[in-house]
Amino acid sequence: MSDKISIRAPKLITVSERNLQSAATRLLPKHNRLVSTEVEYLRRVLGDKATQGDIDDKVMAVRKLPWSQLMGE
Repeated sequence: MSDKISIRAPKLITVSERNLQSAATRLLPKHNRLVSTEVEYLRRVLGDKATQGDIDDKVMAVRKLPWSQLMGE
């Protein structure tokens, strides 16, 4: 018997405000909507497309960042 193991590359999705807000609603425990500054930062850091895992990681981390870093100073 020959078993084939297919390894797929993670699917890239568009980094849009809707996708970021959906991830935030799903992952953040309270105050689960992102403010515009957070959305802008995430779009700047992630680029046009990213994997869902990358988006999830960044959404979880964005609340721990200082505002000066979010503003891009």
